[in-house]
Amino acid sequence: MPKSIIAEGKTTNEAILNGLKQLNVSKEKVEIKVLENKDKRSFFSILAPRSVQVELTLKEGVTENKSNKNEKENRGDVYKDRKMPTEADIAQAKKNVENFLKDFSKNFQDFIYEVKYEKEFLNIAINGQDSTKLIGYRGDVLNALQVILNSIANRNCDVRVRVILDIGDYKQKREIALEELADKISKTVSRTGKQVTLEPMMAYERKIIHNRLQQSKYVKTYSIGEEPYRKVVIAKK
Repeated sequence: MPKSIIAEGKTTNEAILNGLKQLNVSKEKVEIKVLENKDKRSFFSILAPRSVQVELTLKEGVTENKSNKNEKENRGDVYKDRKMPTEADIAQAKKNVENFLKDFSKNFQDFIYEVKYEKEFLNIAINGQDSTKLIGYRGDVLNALQVILNSIANRNCDVRVRVILDIGDYKQKREIALEELADKISKTVSRTGKQVTLEPMMAYERKIIHNRLQQSKYVKTYSIGEEPYRKVVIAKK
């Protein structure tokens, strides 16, 4: 039976391109069917970006190219080939961040921070009662602050130093929640055979899902869409 997948995008063309990337084939090698979206949108989801779903089926005699570029993310090889910073780069990045946080913390009464380099990242931990104001809805403010800190850290650095920010152990709690979600969805997919597309997530959150299910005998995962609306799909093997 020819292989079929369902892909999503903000437009029909984007959905088709995402599907072609998953299969790693050209457009003329698939049959395309645009699917109707029958999901009812709740009051709380009216501001969420709409998506278009298409079904791509390989034509008879055509096989999927296994060298899918999404496999890098699924295997966790995203940073495999990047150049490592020197001790001088790390020291400069740490100094830049600490100088910024020293001034930034003056805006809060209870604000404690720690900066240390480990596991190839400059890890910043912020705690204190006032720090929770910097998390936001599902970490959106935290993620925005992390982008700013990455920019500040790499001033006058020859090689980029990657910054990871955590506030009040939010990311640890988020990781546990995502792993539980992955387990729950994988059971549903295994039982029903229907793939599930999760909400858009940050790259590190998608990686948690991929890593959690990469050893599963029953389901597989891959990502679709473009940032910041990139999503994880959990499908039956």
